[in-house]
Amino acid sequence: MTPVFVLTNHKGGVGKSTSATNIAYGISQMLAQFGVANHRVLLIDTDSQGHATLVTTSRNDFGREDSLYTVLNADRKDATTILKQCIVASEWDANLHVLPASPLLEAAERELIAVPGAPYRLSEPLSQIASHYAAVVIDTRPSFSLLTEMSLIAATDALIPIEPRYLETVGLESVVNKIESIRQGWRCPDLKVGGIVVTKLDKRMKGHVEMLDGLKAHPVLGRLLCGVIPANEAVAYAHHAHKSVYEYNPECPASQAYAVLAAQLIKKTMVIRGGA
Repeated sequence: MTPVFVLTNHKGGVGKSTSATNIAYGISQMLAQFGVANHRVLLIDTDSQGHATLVTTSRNDFGREDSLYTVLNADRKDATTILKQCIVASEWDANLHVLPASPLLEAAERELIAVPGAPYRLSEPLSQIASHYAAVVIDTRPSFSLLTEMSLIAATDALIPIEPRYLETVGLESVVNKIESIRQGWRCPDLKVGGIVVTKLDKRMKGHVEMLDGLKAHPVLGRLLCGVIPANEAVAYAHHAHKSVYEYNPECPASQAYAVLAAQLIKKTMVIRGGA
């Protein structure tokens, strides 16, 4: 089964898009280094702001005919074909593909809310093409909206990015519980909490260190910690240049941390066979 990672949190500014794009690129690059023939990765942007789309394609003008919005509003019998037509290659690498977002996704929430089967309008066509990819990574908006539910229903592993702040950790258990409610309520046995990713950690700040230590010591949440990404100005510069942080500065702390995280996700979810 192709792993489908969804980056989700109901708060904004926690590094979802940064993590989604760099995890997707990191997995593709690492699989290529392992000699895996199919190291294509699909990045799906479900956030109407389209940040993941913009940094990977240098475009923010996708719309009614060539974006995720098109797929969600297609006749269900045509959705898989339309999904294939809407996927574009990223500027980062030919093996990183993107299903772009559109500002129209804001309207899609209202248009689909009463449509029967709406929560499955992403998972159904995606299930038909997922095997063409080594992995799928989905970026979501900062809320538990219909589009976020669609993303979780389509996923196998939910990754929760959080900043090292007290109020972030207070709501963390509610995020985990929401994912569990989706798994049970929508009968998604393959969906699980794949891990917690702490972003923007500054070890010079006592509060950040205390928060991380507290998370590690938590009897449940501590076992879910799968990555720690340090605060690093290279990330902002990479965004401005529309590059992955790896390409912008492969030696910077954020690049190294995302590489470690990508390797862990590969080890945890994929069976690697050379030339497979």
